[in-house]
Amino acid sequence: MNPMMFVRPAMPNQQEEIIIQHKFSDFDMPEQLIKNINSKGYVIPTPIQDVALEASLAGKDVLGLADTGTGKTAVFALSVIKNILENPNDTALVVAPTRELAVQIRDEIRSLSGGLQIYASLFIGGSDIRRQLDELRRRPNVYIGTPGRLRDLYNRRALNLSNTRIVVLDEVDRMLDMGFVHEITQLLSFLPKEHQTLLFSATIDQKVEGIALQFMNNPEKISVKTNAGSLNVDQNIIRATGKQGKFAVLSDLLSKENFRKVLIFGRTKYGVEEIAINLQKSGFNADSIHGDKRQNQRETVLRKFKENQIRILCATDVAARGIDVKDITHVINFDQPATYEDYIHRIGRTGRAGKSGIALTFVD
Repeated sequence: MNPMMFVRPAMPNQQEEIIIQHKFSDFDMPEQLIKNINSKGYVIPTPIQDVALEASLAGKDVLGLADTGTGKTAVFALSVIKNILENPNDTALVVAPTRELAVQIRDEIRSLSGGLQIYASLFIGGSDIRRQLDELRRRPNVYIGTPGRLRDLYNRRALNLSNTRIVVLDEVDRMLDMGFVHEITQLLSFLPKEHQTLLFSATIDQKVEGIALQFMNNPEKISVKTNAGSLNVDQNIIRATGKQGKFAVLSDLLSKENFRKVLIFGRTKYGVEEIAINLQKSGFNADSIHGDKRQNQRETVLRKFKENQIRILCATDVAARGIDVKDITHVINFDQPATYEDYIHRIGRTGRAGKSGIALTFVD
């Protein structure tokens, strides 16, 4: 990619003004669910929530196009909870591309379903499958997981989808990019013929449309894609030659006071680990998440990053999917992303919740 694609000043004032039409209390939801929403501090719906909640809560199939970090998780979480409250014998299935995103979804559903006796369980790779088999014996209301592990559990005849009346495919574009087409197709073929499908994606191409047409019933297409997050991010490049040259410049940058909470992206698992180890040897409070780490290790590192016990997190693109930390000051691309779409996703980890952020990309 042309390095100048990574250079753009922040333009927060150029965001298109979107008028919100609803309050959460306007939607058809039980009183306790409204109380849970209020307790989380949600007051005004985000644009995707404002447009998509009415259709999804009404039981319609929804094909939603929305940027990451715009509140789409709450759209399907509220729909799943309402569906189960109205149909206690039904279950819900939520499929996500990565472990971190699945964990984030589980936590959101649990917090929104407080006091409602709805049990959501997590089924992801990298975790003890025996414990997950025990979870299934408890008959959870909501199955949340990654495609491979969910299919594995179904093939073991442990996951019963015969009463699953609502299914969510989150970040389906990323799942397809990661090669999960076969797993997704299989999982959806196991569902009852009559079910609601909520499909969310950052982009909608022919592959996504194909899945939508095959498994959805007259879906309502909703697009609320503003790229508002990237408008809050001041983007620039850093010229450095070779790995050692990058490390030298990186160390100098991280020594500056304004680099308070930094997310560093590398291309490979080995490379990300090497960056973290070198930073630790240089006295920086850094750690890493990538596919070679056990799930409990990844969760511990991410928790420490959120709680400011570490201030520098090194990650691969896949492992970083689902990172939702609102106060990241800088994103540094130690290695350039494979695509511009990956770049937008990376820099979207900063400049969140109306705050400004800085993204820096190393180029030769």
